[in-house]
Parts: sequence; structure tokens; C-alpha cells
Amino acid sequence: MDAISTFSEWIEDSNNIVFFGGAGVSTESGIPDFRSVDGLYNQKYDYPPEVILSHSFFISHPGEFYKFYRDKLIAKNAKPNKAHLRLAELERQGKLRAVITQNIDGLHQLAGSKKVLELHGSLLRNYCMRCKKPYSLSAVTEGQTIPRCSCGGIIRPDVVLYEEGLDMDIMNESISLIRKADVLIIGGTSLSVYPAAGLINYYKGHKLVLINKSPTPMDSIANLVINDKIGYVFSQI
Repeated sequence: MDAISTFSEWIEDSNNIVFFGGAGVSTESGIPDFRSVDGLYNQKYDYPPEVILSHSFFISHPGEFYKFYRDKLIAKNAKPNKAHLRLAELERQGKLRAVITQNIDGLHQLAGSKKVLELHGSLLRNYCMRCKKPYSLSAVTEGQTIPRCSCGGIIRPDVVLYEEGLDMDIMNESISLIRKADVLIIGGTSLSVYPAAGLINYYKGHKLVLINKSPTPMDSIANLVINDKIGYVFSQI
């Protein structure tokens, strides 16, 4: 039996699946992967992307932060791809317990997924740093260079920047779901960004599936490795 057939069989037999995904889940929707050959980390800017997307840079250079943020991180026309849509369908069928994602694009929810744990926040949510008033994405994408609240405070995206910690409530819920999962599917991630990549260590089952176009450091501990585009793989199950 080939790998995709085995994967399909595991999906069919389980009602306790958890999916953990990274940037590769959204590249097929036209959103660039930071670390791919043609990703943001390999393009030329006045500062490296990891510097621009840091907490300290946002505080000291908010105008430059927002120029990069609007140009490179906000993909207004991105649509869910086959992976997003199939995961939402598996949830409706009562098979998938949750999606845990490193992505900030909101495409899982747009595809119809209800239980989505966003480890790095969402660009769709924004808030005033002074009074905490919530704002939609349009408050950031339209108007002045540095978006400001009616109170005068700077509006910032509800995303985890470099130098900032993850939300421990979301991390703890993710750990709990992974511990209890029958099947854990990890897709579209190089498993190189910690602490998120460390979530794999909490899985106690024997159906760990890694789907990624290139090898990962964790391939040797997986029960099933599929090196292919994640949209194609999900279209086959």
C-alpha cells in the first residue's frame, strides 16, 4: 500500500485527528513561505524580515514596520486551497478535533474550520495599544502610514512578533489536544521554529503523519512521511 492510501485509511478509521500546520499550508493559496528559496527571507530589504517583524523594531520604527507588513504579509485576495477545505470537511464529519496553525492568514476559518488554534495570532484582528479597542484589518490596510485609534494610540496587529512569547493558554490547549489525538497530521512546516515545533513531542500515539515538500528533522520519528504538496495530498483522501 502506498503512503497516500495508508494515510487515507488512517483518516477513515479515526474520529480523533489533530492537524498542525505551518506556512506550507498557505503557499498554494499564494502566500509566500518565509524560509523557502523564493520566500521573504531571501528577498532584499533595508532590514532583514526577522528584524522588521520584531517587537523592538515595531516600537522604534512603526512606519517602516507597516510598510513591510502591508506589502508582504497581507494577501487580500488569498483563498483557501484544497488542504484548508478538506480539513474543514473532516471537522464537519466529526473526524478532526482541531487545527493548530502557525499561520496568521485566517484561511482555515475562511474555509469553514471552527476549532482553530492560532499559535501566532491573526492579521484579521487588530487593537489599540493604548485603550485596547479592537479594529478590523481595514484599519491597518487603509489610510495613514501608522494606523491610529480614535484615542490617539497606535493600532497593532494581534500577531506574535519576534521577541514576544506565545499565548500559553493556546499552547496548553494545543498540547492537550495533541496528547489525546489518535492521528496527528503535521503539514507544511519545516519543524524548525520553536517552541511551536516542539509540540510534536507531546504526541503519544502511533499514527504520526508528516506532509511536507522537503524533508524535516523529525522525519525519522514519523510513522508516515509524504514529500509532496499538501493540497495535492489532501485532494486524494
